Amino acid sequence: MCGIVGAIAERNVIEILLEGLKRLEYRGYDSAGVALLKQDGSLTRIRRAGKVQALADAVADLEALGSTGIAHTRWATHGGVTEENAHPHLSTDRIAVVHNGIIENYEHLRDSLKEQGYTFTSDTDTESIAHTVHQKINQGASLLTAVQQAVKTFHGAYGTVVMDTQDPHKMVVARSGSPLVIGLGLGENFIASDQMALLPVTRRFIFLEEGDVAEITRRSVSIFDKDGRAVEREIIESNVEHDAGDKGMYRHYMLKEIHEQPVVVRNTLKDRLGENALVSNVFGDGAEAILSKVKHVQIVACGTSYHAGMTARYWLEQYANVSCNVEIASEFRYRKSVVHPNSLLITISQSGETADTLAALRLAKAQGYKASLAICNVAGSSLVRESDLAFMTRAGAEIGVASTKAFTTQLTAFLMLTLALGEYNNMAAQDKKDIVEALHSLPAKLEETLTITQGIEDLAEEFADKNHSLFLGRGDQYPIAMEGALKLKEISYIHAEAYASGELKHGPLALIDEEMPVIVVAPNNELLEKLKSNVEEVRARGGIMYVFADKDARFTGDASMRVIDVPHCHAVIAPIIYTLPLQLLSYYVALIKGTDVDQPRNLAKSVTVE
Repeated sequence: MCGIVGAIAERNVIEILLEGLKRLEYRGYDSAGVALLKQDGSLTRIRRAGKVQALADAVADLEALGSTGIAHTRWATHGGVTEENAHPHLSTDRIAVVHNGIIENYEHLRDSLKEQGYTFTSDTDTESIAHTVHQKINQGASLLTAVQQAVKTFHGAYGTVVMDTQDPHKMVVARSGSPLVIGLGLGENFIASDQMALLPVTRRFIFLEEGDVAEITRRSVSIFDKDGRAVEREIIESNVEHDAGDKGMYRHYMLKEIHEQPVVVRNTLKDRLGENALVSNVFGDGAEAILSKVKHVQIVACGTSYHAGMTARYWLEQYANVSCNVEIASEFRYRKSVVHPNSLLITISQSGETADTLAALRLAKAQGYKASLAICNVAGSSLVRESDLAFMTRAGAEIGVASTKAFTTQLTAFLMLTLALGEYNNMAAQDKKDIVEALHSLPAKLEETLTITQGIEDLAEEFADKNHSLFLGRGDQYPIAMEGALKLKEISYIHAEAYASGELKHGPLALIDEEMPVIVVAPNNELLEKLKSNVEEVRARGGIMYVFADKDARFTGDASMRVIDVPHCHAVIAPIIYTLPLQLLSYYVALIKGTDVDQPRNLAKSVTVE
């Protein structure tokens, strides 16, 4: 969601800040701003609603200079999308603050601060941080002590960076529930909400832990835990590659990332899948001792990752003989649940910073789960660091807000986990053989599937004037239908719903008419004939069908049913294969609708607030 970049150096840091913001644009935002301090303490603040480029143009016009600075991209939570609500926020032109997260008790803080004479110029919760820090400094505290005292009054989540014009050679940062990473340079240091922002200037990072407060100067970093004790945090040398700068031959990042899926799935499998079985320790050191005792799996995730978990449930129960529950993280963390004996908690997140998923992991640690496993795409993320085991999907940087390659690599990871758990739970030898062979064939099958693009592009024209759609799937294709509906609504703004096909007659049939396109995923599996009966129910009521079907499934197209042939594949990988045509459909419909494909309205890439 929101992005933070900070720098303290001898040189002018404005280009570092702007480049960092540009590298965080994919996370989603609606305004941007920067505050710069010169060595004499003079402050320049520039803010703009809209894109980072508008901020960059304003900065160029003003020839902004400063050797200490903070910058921010805002995703609105409190207050509308206006320049006044954009970060950084100030207190009496002395304290400058940027902030990710939500201060839940900001109304109480605001009322109290107003009584003490502070004036608020925005509708945000963040401005209360600036005034609270200023209040503590007025009472005699140093900047570090003021921030340490201030955060004790905040309820909610925050990753925040504070500067003081009367102490221009340092920044103080605090982290609770919203990630912050310190970048280490030579005679200069940096702070960001995502290491991607800092890759042009450093490869050495310190990831702050929950409750940490840190004081940063050009030559030093001092970190204190939630109790105020000085602590050391590990310095990590990052080998992360950031390939976001070039869309290559593609019009949008999303299309590029759809077409990268054969490559990234091959990377997910590389050095992990042998000729006839998984290699050892695929899920990390100590994994075998944990997985050998697992009798139940609880999957917790949000959005697209939740759909991956829903699909995995079919595989884990059918092939690995392990019972499985799947729950949306925001629901799991706020209800009382029963922990099954020998349960493994699996969290899924592209970014590893999803607020509700992280909170669910922390809750589960107190509930008696045997162990936790994170399936994630970001090695240094909070989810990975706080889990017992971690499986990196190796999808590479995903810039499009609507997830594509992260999803298919998550599914690939779950098929590998199915093999791993099946080893200890009497998986049938034929099932093991079939899954291994299917995984070996998967990258090539994905490449073959991407050759049907033209037919999907033509089909998308028929959605140009539609406002609603229905997606249908059976068995492990039902979560894929859910994911297809999510993609369509995310980037084309067409209302879309997904149903298990067998539920049609329990209500959704009432919606069927010629204005409601119905999209069906139809692999050639044991549920095909049942699915065909559901298709006929729709046709009998005047519905228009769009069927993505195995070329051997014997669907015949006519005026009421368009059929797109999908390459034949083994049933176990069909959910992964059938994901691609739905992604392409959503993309081409969005293109026709003229929406912002890579940064759809109101959405963010990394959801770090509730």
